[in-house]
Amino acid sequence: MIQKEERYYQRRIATSQFTTVISITLVLFLMGLLGLIILHAQILSVYVKENIGFSIMIREGVKESGILELKKNLDRASFVKSTEYINRDQAAEKLQDELGEDFVGFLGYNPLLSSIDLRIKAPYTQADTLAKIEKRLLQHPEVKEVFYQKSLVDAINRNLEKISLTLLGFSGILLFIAIVLINNTIRLSVYSKRFIIRSMQLVGATEGFIRKPLLIKSVVNGFVSALIAIGMLMLLIYLAIDQLPELLELQDPFMLGVLVLFIILLGIFISWISTYLAVRKYLRIRTDLLYT
Repeated sequence: MIQKEERYYQRRIATSQFTTVISITLVLFLMGLLGLIILHAQILSVYVKENIGFSIMIREGVKESGILELKKNLDRASFVKSTEYINRDQAAEKLQDELGEDFVGFLGYNPLLSSIDLRIKAPYTQADTLAKIEKRLLQHPEVKEVFYQKSLVDAINRNLEKISLTLLGFSGILLFIAIVLINNTIRLSVYSKRFIIRSMQLVGATEGFIRKPLLIKSVVNGFVSALIAIGMLMLLIYLAIDQLPELLELQDPFMLGVLVLFIILLGIFISWISTYLAVRKYLRIRTDLLYT
């Protein structure tokens, strides 16, 4: 009879631990999934911003050596991501391909100017900063005009700001829910051991002695749960890239590493602090309340 009760009790402990690990894993997976969404949204935001650029029209009569020198100076500027020099002939070929007609042959001359296409780094794509850059570019004597889509820039910045605030708010809510769910799961797990805790107290065990194995187990559970959640996320990324190979360009190994570290630390910390608080409660609770 005693052996049966021991086996039954061991099965209950194993089931409780398995349930705890699965519950924490699912919550961490959801947090990681949201982290992936935020990460890819940020990378996509940078990609969109860095495709905002200027078309710098060069004055007629400026020698190519002067244009190349201007391009070299622009490449050294802190706000410049890349530059591309397009001479008059290349501009004519490009426009001819778009129109589908030989307008140079029709006019008898090439009316287009040489230009430099300039791409801006993401941190410099605010409207007021772009206006200052435009003014700076116009100070070069080789530059005739500078064009960029101001209305598009404003629309992009407004929409990206709205998306960022929405994701930030949703992240805060989900983080709160994750902490509550993991905390409740662990409290239930510790609740099932409340009589063991009291029995150890009655035989003279100190609080530290009782608490230590439970805290170690909670850290292990949090770590294992985090590893499982990370494995599920990596599998999800692999399947997504397999279906949409273009997503490979949006992967940032460093940021993925930060996300992995965050999930591990989150799993360990919440498991540890929840176990610590739950054990402290049952170390100090009155005996008659153990049955409620």
